[in-house]
Amino acid sequence: MTETVPRTLPRTLPRTSARTVPDATAFAASAPAARTARAPRRPLASRGWIALGGGAVLPVLILAAWQLTTALGVFTMAQLPSPAMVWQAGVDLFASGLLGQYAAISTQRVLIGFAVGAALGIALGALVGLSRAADVLFAPTLGAIRAVPSLAWVPLLILWLKIGEESKLTLIAIGAFFPVYTTVSAALRHVDRQLVEAGRAFGLRRARLFTAVQLPAVIPAVVSGLRLALAQAWLFLVAAELIASSMGLGFLLIDSQNNGRIDRILLAIILLAILGKLTDAAVGLFERWANRKWA
Repeated sequence: MTETVPRTLPRTLPRTSARTVPDATAFAASAPAARTARAPRRPLASRGWIALGGGAVLPVLILAAWQLTTALGVFTMAQLPSPAMVWQAGVDLFASGLLGQYAAISTQRVLIGFAVGAALGIALGALVGLSRAADVLFAPTLGAIRAVPSLAWVPLLILWLKIGEESKLTLIAIGAFFPVYTTVSAALRHVDRQLVEAGRAFGLRRARLFTAVQLPAVIPAVVSGLRLALAQAWLFLVAAELIASSMGLGFLLIDSQNNGRIDRILLAIILLAILGKLTDAAVGLFERWANRKWA
């Protein structure tokens, strides 16, 4: 036994290592290609369909409960019209050309006001987040203005800008400004100092440092602020159109209330929800692009 151990070990170990090492190397070399060849597009698509189907479960249940309650007479038609009545109201408004016009003008107002408010929010949020002096100067006043309700601005804006597009866009911009300003300023205060110093070591200063280092570092916070700002823009749109408007979905709400058309009120609410979700999905696409570019 003592003589066979030295003889067998040199014979077996080199053979084993010679056989296994090339196999492992070949496997490691072929792994990226195998992963590329097996890039699972179907599972990604299937996950998308699963998410879409899962998201549709609750709306379908709400629609079924709505139809059931109206069919059983739990609510009167004056309290809750049936889904078919709301659909017919939408068909009638679409045939008259008013539905598309109202939806288009409301979407246009939201997008313009959101763009202006978000741009100002990013600019002022960057100033406050990066400058201690600007923080001391602007933050207390902006924090107080942020607490003002949306309807409180309407009489003042009508007095200054009259009943027109300017007053509505200004109100929407005010609503979109504060979520972006708050998130951007707070996020920039917590950017890693070592990351900033590394950018300065490469010769980056001021605007270039902000666009190349600091802003990409807070992209998730910026996107969250943009989503909140977009939802806030739709809220401020309805506030503007409810009081001073002759077109739009907010006008459709107040006009339907005055005429006792509950079906059109529900139609306007549903359209606001759908349009809000579509615009939020557009921000989600921007988030994916930003993550691919800067993450």
